[in-house]
Amino acid sequence: MAQRIIVVGASGLIGSAVAQALEQQQHEVIRASRSSGERVDMSDPASVRDLFERVGTVDSVVSCAGGAPFKHVTELTAEDYMAGLQDKAMGQINIATEALKRLTDGGSITLISGILTTVPIHGSVASAVANGAVESYVRTAAAELPRGLRINAVSPTVLREATGYHPSFPGFRQVPAADVAQAFVRSVEGVQSGEVFTLWA
Repeated sequence: MAQRIIVVGASGLIGSAVAQALEQQQHEVIRASRSSGERVDMSDPASVRDLFERVGTVDSVVSCAGGAPFKHVTELTAEDYMAGLQDKAMGQINIATEALKRLTDGGSITLISGILTTVPIHGSVASAVANGAVESYVRTAAAELPRGLRINAVSPTVLREATGYHPSFPGFRQVPAADVAQAFVRSVEGVQSGEVFTLWA
């Protein structure tokens, strides 16, 4: 059955692939990002609230956005950690919190984390902290969601298309954005909740 879906971060590599994959499944996709489509700054709860007030009721919400500073652990400051948490973790939690008020019964939320949660590379500490917060939120929130709502996360490795990142991931297999997008489709159209779908190879 066709759904009405918000994709936050739809202007990025993963977000655009996810939006396209969902549209190919005949869903109505509302694209949102900082720079195009429905504008939203997910680190700002008021901006997130405004997005949902403009869009109204939806069946699913997908987030493909968020980042964290890449620095050696000895160089990271409290501000660096907070930047990652505010953007990648709290930004997505802001999306999920507002989505809970706007989703139809049986609707779903899908967030994004990443391989750096548990597989370190140089400079990945702040990213790992933020990703870990996202995954912990998903696993625990799933136990308390009302109305048959579901929540999952997708955890990809480095994208084949993100060539600028390849030197930071020596020896890692790269995955196409289209494959990552299918994990989001699985989350949206499936029945699982509280899961982290990994695409590491």
